[in-house]
Amino acid sequence: MSAPVPLSPTRWWALCVLGLAQLMVVLDGTIVAIALPAAQADLGLADGQRQWVVTAYAVAFSALLLLGGRIADYWGRKRTFMVGMVGFGAASVWGGLAQSGTELIAARGLQGAFAALVAPAALAMITVLFPSGRERNVAFAVFGIVAGTGAAFGFLLGGVLTQYADWRWCLLVNVFFVLLALVAGRFLLVESRAHGDNRYDLVGAALVALSLGSLIYGFARAEHGWGSADTVGFLVAGAILMAVFLWWQARCSHPLLPLRVVSSRVRGAAFLLQACVGVVMVGALLYLTFHFQIVLGMSPVVAGFASVAMTVVIMVTAPISTSLFTTFGPRVVLTVGPLLVAAGLFYLSGIIASGSYWTEVLPGVVVMGLGFSLILVPVQNLALAGVDPHDAGVASALANASLHVGGSIAVAVFTAIYTSSMTDSLAQGVDQLPALAGAYGDTLFAAAWVMVLGAVAAFLLIGGAKTGDAPVASEPAVPATH
Repeated sequence: MSAPVPLSPTRWWALCVLGLAQLMVVLDGTIVAIALPAAQADLGLADGQRQWVVTAYAVAFSALLLLGGRIADYWGRKRTFMVGMVGFGAASVWGGLAQSGTELIAARGLQGAFAALVAPAALAMITVLFPSGRERNVAFAVFGIVAGTGAAFGFLLGGVLTQYADWRWCLLVNVFFVLLALVAGRFLLVESRAHGDNRYDLVGAALVALSLGSLIYGFARAEHGWGSADTVGFLVAGAILMAVFLWWQARCSHPLLPLRVVSSRVRGAAFLLQACVGVVMVGALLYLTFHFQIVLGMSPVVAGFASVAMTVVIMVTAPISTSLFTTFGPRVVLTVGPLLVAAGLFYLSGIIASGSYWTEVLPGVVVMGLGFSLILVPVQNLALAGVDPHDAGVASALANASLHVGGSIAVAVFTAIYTSSMTDSLAQGVDQLPALAGAYGDTLFAAAWVMVLGAVAAFLLIGGAKTGDAPVASEPAVPATH
């Protein structure tokens, strides 16, 4: 057995670089949400195209994350991170200069593809830099807070850029994140890679990408009816392809997703909760921002500030959440957290066109922030606890994929719920703004039940141990590359 690797003296500075990259990746999933009305008007996007500006990013990201995780493990985590950042920056420039809806959607997909290299490489490097103990808990707490607050911060930054500059800067601003991460990463990050069998499972990569793409597209087509031939066809095809993917992983000698990574009930619960977080952070909050701008008439920057209240609550309560996690253990914390988020969403589902932000929205957002602070601090650590270093990248990828698959499916399903609700309300003679508020409320109500299911899953799958930290064995690192 190899001797443990000495801890890197620059590991905390490296965590800052990796946290910045994670902020960019998560933020980019939501920053365009506030800008969508302006981009839609500027590029002449139809309502059906509008959702794909968000979904294209999430689909490409989710479909390629597992392959990105394996590339990080085998090719080198630092190298994969740096290449991914360069590609992400280039795709952001293309999107910021897009002259048509098709160009914008394609650029968003390319962003997602390169983010699929950056995100697992960053999280895998943290598992190597902080192999166990209190420092690992702190590092994952920081990374979890960045992941959770980044989505809400994206709404705020998107509002400021849309109102005072141009919606295009919601994409072009990524160049500054990329340059800073590349310069700092050049000196602070240390290369590491998995040893042993390093062959790529290209069959598995194709199967999982086609499966996720088919499922998400099928859900997106549901706005035309759940019983339509293309909706049912794509959903069935996606389910069959996923079954074939899992069958292949069990038999492949070098699987893309070793089933040992997901065999733990605790890790399975963590991945499921990540998906529930994506449902709310990417899907439900998108429609809440539409309510702010279209129904309540807020400007983009005011809508951004209205969305950031949850971020403030998460940041303020995160230290308390970390203490509660240590005291009561993951089962209690990760059951109560989703229930609080659900309570906030149930409250928000009662929004009306003539309502006030201060009485109808803010209380629900504050309760959601309290719930998310309980989820985001431990869930990243729990998802990677006990994972063999050889699988660090793919486990990190699965943690990220869970969040974004949940988000992309949520956007598609919520679009169908929204469309159905609007059609019914308008057919009954309800005015436009009350119909919109009711439709947005219906999506929030559906999201609340998803979080209830997440709480039930956490209670049933997570044991009563009082710590989510399981040491991860160190692995030999290749010579540092500075």
